[in-house]
Amino acid sequence: MSTNTAGLSVTGAAKAFGPRRLWSELTFTAPRGTMLSLTGPSGSGKTTLLNCLGLLEDFDDGELTLDGEPLTGLNARRRRLHRRDSLGYLFQNYALIDNATVRENLDVAVGKLTWNRRRVPAAYEEALERVGMSGRANEPVFRLSGGEQQRIAMARLLLKNPRLVLADEPTGALDADNATVVVGLLRLLADQGSVVVVATHNPDVADACDDRLVLGQVARHAA
Repeated sequence: MSTNTAGLSVTGAAKAFGPRRLWSELTFTAPRGTMLSLTGPSGSGKTTLLNCLGLLEDFDDGELTLDGEPLTGLNARRRRLHRRDSLGYLFQNYALIDNATVRENLDVAVGKLTWNRRRVPAAYEEALERVGMSGRANEPVFRLSGGEQQRIAMARLLLKNPRLVLADEPTGALDADNATVVVGLLRLLADQGSVVVVATHNPDVADACDDRLVLGQVARHAA
């Protein structure tokens, strides 16, 4: 395994729950600037793999690196710092604070970043404009539709600009138009240099990615 290539690398990963093995000897890479889809039947371990990539669970065996940095075996504090500084999540339930405003939800993305605070209002408006929500920073989240909430979650990712984005069925609850917007914004994050990993059952979303990892009895790459 090369540690010189910028991006995500998994080598020889294995995961089982009791006697049930999800995968073993799972090896793949995803360079910076690319989108990788995770597909496969329900129960094949797509969400579990995302959790392992996000250091929420451990592989039973194998190695994980990001930009050549070994992530296997980090202690709890270093895991928290890595998730805070390098990871972004996009999930079907949006993970927003319902009783807060759009602006207060965006504050979550920049709270720990070193920013010139005078830049913040303009940066917020630019991110909201990119997701089609310009001028709506003061609206409470609970008044937004599901598609609008997912766009706010995307705006939060655009502000953070993480090295690795993990998306679990990000279009599962959206109509076709909003799903197209979200996929386009994930592509924008990849174009900005993130590695974007998307677990999906939607063949259109998988087709929009640069590469596909099919999970099942034997995980395999598919062009």
